[in-house]
Amino acid sequence: MGATENKKSMVSFDNTEIAFEHLSDKDLDFAITMFKLMQNPTLVKIGTALSNFALALRLPISPIVKATVFKQFCGGVDLNESLKKVAELHQSHIGSILDYAVEGAESESVFDDTKNQIIEVIRKAETTPGIPVACMKITGIARFGLLEKVTKRTKLTETEKDEYLKAIDRFEQICKASFETGIPIYIDAEESWIQPAIDKLIESRMRIYNKKKAIIFQTLQMYRWDKMEHLNKLIKESKKEGWFLGVKFVRGAYMEKENQRAIEKGYPTFIQPDKESTDRDFDLAIKTMVENIDHVEFCNGTHNALSSMKLVELMREKNLHNGDRRIYFSQLKGMSDTISFNLAKSGYNVSKYLPYGPVKATMPYLTRRAEENTAIAGQMGKELSDLVTEKNRRARKN
Repeated sequence: MGATENKKSMVSFDNTEIAFEHLSDKDLDFAITMFKLMQNPTLVKIGTALSNFALALRLPISPIVKATVFKQFCGGVDLNESLKKVAELHQSHIGSILDYAVEGAESESVFDDTKNQIIEVIRKAETTPGIPVACMKITGIARFGLLEKVTKRTKLTETEKDEYLKAIDRFEQICKASFETGIPIYIDAEESWIQPAIDKLIESRMRIYNKKKAIIFQTLQMYRWDKMEHLNKLIKESKKEGWFLGVKFVRGAYMEKENQRAIEKGYPTFIQPDKESTDRDFDLAIKTMVENIDHVEFCNGTHNALSSMKLVELMREKNLHNGDRRIYFSQLKGMSDTISFNLAKSGYNVSKYLPYGPVKATMPYLTRRAEENTAIAGQMGKELSDLVTEKNRRARKN
């Protein structure tokens, strides 16, 4: 996927010309406006609340949402519309991870539809340049409350047993489609009180489908203090049993919710005591994967420039080609283009998460995205600063 495989070249994340050459002046101004608005946590909170309220009342707000936050972070309302963005990113040697961002459903028919959407993406990826991998959330095909009961090992009713078997079957169909096409699939991490049920499903399928290469990928949230131990256990088991471990690493997405629930339920939180501990474990996990690269494949899913550069340096130290197929860098659409596009220009494997789906159905994702971004200290300021730097560069050039 990379433009070059020159492992001697050094990448820089300061080149805004490369980072934003895919944006017209109009698109650049739009992004600047969006990030200026998102710098204000109060405005984000009020705006998302009003949007959700208006959608619940079926007010005609979807066009406004689609023209603003949806445009910044999503690929389209359906697969066909998203393929246009896939083609655009592919021109810059960046892959797209199409994420059917419908979540929080309770209906079996919706779960079946989501399963079909994911398989359609997998089949489309087989014949479409620019889609190197698929992705999903288990809560897209199984009820949250059911996964919580399975995690707690609470006895299921006969109806719930049948429901759980159907969820397992949906997941099996998705994994089988990935295996048959050779298109890997990343399964997202979720809340700690349903994650054990998710891990059990994923790890059972990794043992089946990852015999020759990593097809099924687990996601580890490194803001959890227990995940380094989990990673080492998986590496040891995969080596012993003869399968390839696939992992996507992220820092995490549910910190406030996790801490609040731990307080309410009276148990120690799974969240690291501070950001430094999260950064330490994230970088240690990446280093551990590089040291075991003959047995693993992984995705470095981060907007952190320092962590991205550390992986670049690790690959150089191990004499790994920039385009080594076992290693991917990944960021969200509309975020950290200084990392994504500069890495891709230097021949590294890069992908963008490209959520898609009906505007109303993607609101939970968009709400979480806005709230998470405003909660990350300095993230909005960095995004805005990079965009303004490019705007000023273009003004000087003209």
